[in-house]
Amino acid sequence: MSPRIKELYQKNSVPTLMKQFSYTNTLQVPRLEKIVINSGVGEASQNIKALDLVVQDIGSIAGQKPLVTRAKKSISAFKIREGMPIGCKVTLRGDRMYEFFDKLVNASLPRTRDFKGIPSKSFDGRGSYSLGIREYAIFPEFQMDKIEKPRGMDVTFVTTAKTDAEAKALLTSLGLPFKE
Repeated sequence: MSPRIKELYQKNSVPTLMKQFSYTNTLQVPRLEKIVINSGVGEASQNIKALDLVVQDIGSIAGQKPLVTRAKKSISAFKIREGMPIGCKVTLRGDRMYEFFDKLVNASLPRTRDFKGIPSKSFDGRGSYSLGIREYAIFPEFQMDKIEKPRGMDVTFVTTAKTDAEAKALLTSLGLPFKE
């Protein structure tokens, strides 16, 4: 766990969440379980090199090699056949997860133009939160002028929380900036 996030969790999150939700044991306090980064590449059906670039970029952001995802069904309107590579995903746990979280909150999101916080409506009802990023060029690994085409990605924060309120309180205490 990155030292800054570990300190935030132990000093701020645990006592605050125990008081807020009336937990009797520290093991009841929700924690971040994993972060899943997913990027779909629509043009991969015509240009497989686009997928290779996205795999390389997501790998440099996450610090871990992504898994190439394949189409489950054939869709003739999009010229996609079953089994075709159409995107990539990576699941982060442990230290890499906390390093990515720290980089996202402290370096990348503030670089977004006119950033006022992330929307708080993207919880799934079971304690997970999904965030869509329009351009992954906001990460410090990239220089804006060297990117040929802006691409986006989805980031899902999976927590052990049972409700959305618990998950939002946890992510807020860890430093995720929600809009008011």
